[in-house]
Amino acid sequence: PGCPVCVTPLHLIDKAVYLAEEKGVTLCSFGDMLRVPGSKKSLLEAKADGADIRILYSPLEAVKIAAENPNRQVVFFAVGFETTAPANALSVVHAHRAGLKNYSILASHVLVPPAIDAVMSDPECRIQGFLAAGHVCTIMGTAEYYPLVEKYQIPIVVTGFEPVDPLQGILMTVRQLEQGEAKVENQYSRMVRPEGNPKAQEVIHEVFEVTDRLWRGLTVIPQSGYEVRSKYADFDARKKFNVQLEEAPENESCIAGSIMKGLAKPNDCPNFGTTCKPENPLGAPMVSSEGACAAYYHFSGLLENLEHIPG
Repeated sequence: PGCPVCVTPLHLIDKAVYLAEEKGVTLCSFGDMLRVPGSKKSLLEAKADGADIRILYSPLEAVKIAAENPNRQVVFFAVGFETTAPANALSVVHAHRAGLKNYSILASHVLVPPAIDAVMSDPECRIQGFLAAGHVCTIMGTAEYYPLVEKYQIPIVVTGFEPVDPLQGILMTVRQLEQGEAKVENQYSRMVRPEGNPKAQEVIHEVFEVTDRLWRGLTVIPQSGYEVRSKYADFDARKKFNVQLEEAPENESCIAGSIMKGLAKPNDCPNFGTTCKPENPLGAPMVSSEGACAAYYHFSGLLENLEHIPG
């Protein structure tokens, strides 16, 4: 249903921009988030306007910045699937143990199984099978997918990321469909265990609790995200800064929601490749390298060329 950058709600981008510009915090984030358009500007544009916004590779770097700058509020924009949740949770634990009063996270974590459930429950859904992201399953295991297979009678194949992995995952999915089967299979067994990573799950559940979450381009999906537990409220940027912004509507001409549900292709959008390009995106799927629109933009010409190769 889309990479976490693509489904981060518009109002959270606006809050991050507001914190950096109006509250004077040092806002830290992964690189992809900087180009996602908010209702007025992106974080990259806010950085160009003078806001202290930094690209980091780990939230623990943000904790270090907070420790070295005790008079400066540091906020880490904690975006991601279950994969990045352990590191973000660990940053809160480290900051708590260090007694830091100037570190917090703006959490926008989303969870994969509830999203699959929401997409499959759409009467218009035409999806026949799923390749489950291997990096998510290294953390959470495979148990959450069995009820979905039982409910919707679709194959779910946990798949890795080397070129051969998705090819084998597709083959395993097609074989299930041809044989009339619906089960969970683990193509990525060299990394994924059925139980996942219990230590990582432990730190997630220590810091976060499950909540309803708005997915950009989709809708509010029940129990599909993480928020900071009240125990660590001092490290929750939403509560710490109490930012109240009017939620801006999405661009009506952007069909990102339909694209992420598989109801339309990126090149069905009238903006695709004209008013919406990676350097000037209207919607988040054109921003991220993992976004469907960006992938189509960069590689659809290659696919068209392959279609004209004889044999």
